[in-house]
Amino acid sequence: LIYELLDEMMDYGYPQTTDAKGLIEFINQEANQVKPKEIPPGVTGACPWRPNPNIKYKKNEVFLDVIEMTNLLIAANGTVLHSEITGKIYMKVLLSGMPELKLGLNDKVLMEAKGRGRSGVEMDDVRFHQCVRLSRFEANRAIAFVPPDGSFDFMTYRIEKKMRPLIWVDCQILRYGRSRIEYVLKAKSSYRRRNVANNVVIDVPVPFDADSPSFKTSYGKVKYQAEKSSFAWVIDQFPGQKQYLLRGAFGLPSIEGDDDDFVARSIEVRYEIPYFTVSGIKVRYLKITEKSGYKALPWVRYITRAGKYQIRIEVVEKEKKSELK
Repeated sequence: LIYELLDEMMDYGYPQTTDAKGLIEFINQEANQVKPKEIPPGVTGACPWRPNPNIKYKKNEVFLDVIEMTNLLIAANGTVLHSEITGKIYMKVLLSGMPELKLGLNDKVLMEAKGRGRSGVEMDDVRFHQCVRLSRFEANRAIAFVPPDGSFDFMTYRIEKKMRPLIWVDCQILRYGRSRIEYVLKAKSSYRRRNVANNVVIDVPVPFDADSPSFKTSYGKVKYQAEKSSFAWVIDQFPGQKQYLLRGAFGLPSIEGDDDDFVARSIEVRYEIPYFTVSGIKVRYLKITEKSGYKALPWVRYITRAGKYQIRIEVVEKEKKSELK
């Protein structure tokens, strides 16, 4: 089997095809059996990612997931030091035969050519699956392709954009000598009221020797993670234009120690917002044509998630001891 696999992949020492779906079509996995076999379409190189033209589905559908990750680094004073969006279009194709697809996005270059540049999104580092005809994309920004069967990553992109945090976290850390440290957090959402962030987690570092935790919050729940020297503020659903508060306090040992290392760590925020993209990218159309003339249903879903979302912290020293009320 290994010899046959290498023989099909290489020709006179040069690689010919490494596509798994194409190799499956003409690799003989049964020992001691010789049968005449036709040359699969994938061997010719015409469409190695879709080697079988006789695929059949009772219901023809295409699912597109536009997923964006927001990467933010914010200073303790609230200044945004770095902001970036990384996006991916994930596709699941359940189509019969050899369909031809055309995808339209609100790409800025294409929109400017049509006199609608303001509604376009400028994307950098665009990368496509090998099925896309790059010559047509480079010529007129048309995205045309014969898709693989099943699920695959269709496209990735990156956008350098100045943006305000979708969930802003203001954190005040007050330390009272060597006896106590208090946290005052305010979380506020900046997206529209109709959008809701799910599974929001705000992870806040604490000194490694902190003990006796106590918390009060206006919404959500708090989990103390002693093994990680942090606590997590968990909000299952965070509607747009809302604000929530949290107060927490920890005891500190009276012995002096090197506990300032936690200041070098950052608050980390995680969330997922469905039906929303922070860049504004949209699927304008998805045209599906196949020689048999069947009708297919395209489905599009938008999701924004937190990527590397970090907020730096600083500690304010206080002389008078305070108690959490």
